[in-house]
Amino acid sequence: MGKGRLEAFSDGVFAIILTIMVLELKVPQGADFEALRPVAPVFFTYVLSFVFVGIYWNNHHHLFHVVQRVNGNILWANLHLLFWLSLFPWLLGWMQAGHFTSWPTAMYGVALLMAAVAYTILTRTIVANQGHDSALAAALGSDLKGKLSIVVYAAAIPLAFVHPRISDAFFVAVALMWLVPDRRIETKVKE
Repeated sequence: MGKGRLEAFSDGVFAIILTIMVLELKVPQGADFEALRPVAPVFFTYVLSFVFVGIYWNNHHHLFHVVQRVNGNILWANLHLLFWLSLFPWLLGWMQAGHFTSWPTAMYGVALLMAAVAYTILTRTIVANQGHDSALAAALGSDLKGKLSIVVYAAAIPLAFVHPRISDAFFVAVALMWLVPDRRIETKVKE
């Protein structure tokens, strides 16, 4: 099967996720700088989530740039990833309503962890379909950043019950690690 429909569908879901997230932002109640203080945590979490969705969109784009064909397994693995990403807006709302306490923060960490696991499953499913000697397999290599991300997310979840800000710092660390786009695929394709 061709990959065009999968890419178009995925891009649409990414766009909807970002749209729903921005709708969770509330307008500040006032016209001065002080009016921003109560909405600052919500805005920070929105920015962080926007960055995460952007990272996944960017890497998804690069990933499918080298994919030649898709099958049912790849379609389901892709939907698995999109499912976890689609929970971000809902969890943002819960974090806001719960005043960024332990449970909402931990569940946000679960969604981040599961999205990372789902992305790993997607890449492995594609490699299994394309072949272990494919350009993608060579580009991904041992995927140290992907594995490290999963470990950091897994550590952040229980730390939310020590203090949610510790988990937030772990989430920011992973985002910073991935903020520079993953160039492994671009590098391999140019060779």
